[in-house]
Amino acid sequence: MAAGSMTMDVERRPEPEPRRKLVPDGVIGMVTFIFTELMFFSGLISAHTVVRSQVESQMWPPFGQPRLPVEETAVNTTALLVSGVVLLLAWFAFKREPQRAKIPLLISIGLGAFFVLFQGAEWVALLGEGLTMTSSTYGAFFYLIIGAHGLHALGALIALTWAFVRLDKGRLTSSELATIAAFWYFVVLVWPVLYWRVYL
Repeated sequence: MAAGSMTMDVERRPEPEPRRKLVPDGVIGMVTFIFTELMFFSGLISAHTVVRSQVESQMWPPFGQPRLPVEETAVNTTALLVSGVVLLLAWFAFKREPQRAKIPLLISIGLGAFFVLFQGAEWVALLGEGLTMTSSTYGAFFYLIIGAHGLHALGALIALTWAFVRLDKGRLTSSELATIAAFWYFVVLVWPVLYWRVYL
């Protein structure tokens, strides 16, 4: 009888409530991805630095190769950094009331698109001036490093646009926005380092 009542007590025990996660799974996955991409860009920058240091006694850029548009790219850099700040404002607005995040999110996407389009225009101009992947090591490193960042920026822009569509339909969750924002912040924050090492 005692054994039977003990079994009944065990069966009536309430299910434990699931613990609330401090960091969403998507954000953890994105941070892991970002870590691997940081290693990738670190390797590219290290190789660029080694090669550049080996030709310090020579011209850099090499003779006959165009100089990179430092001033114009500084404007693009400013647009990208402002985009990151505006996305942060969108996040705070989303936490208060999701629909209030639409305008800052759209502005962030617009500034990011400005950055990508004008970097593309820069590439077209440089190609016209004779800077290609095969014209010199200088050109090869430029297109490899800046091109890799451009692909990341384009992918992050697509993700931000997807987030905006979800937000417009009232389906965007805070974990989705946090995951995509983490990717965009990586794109934004790695760029000043690339600009400093490649352009200056």
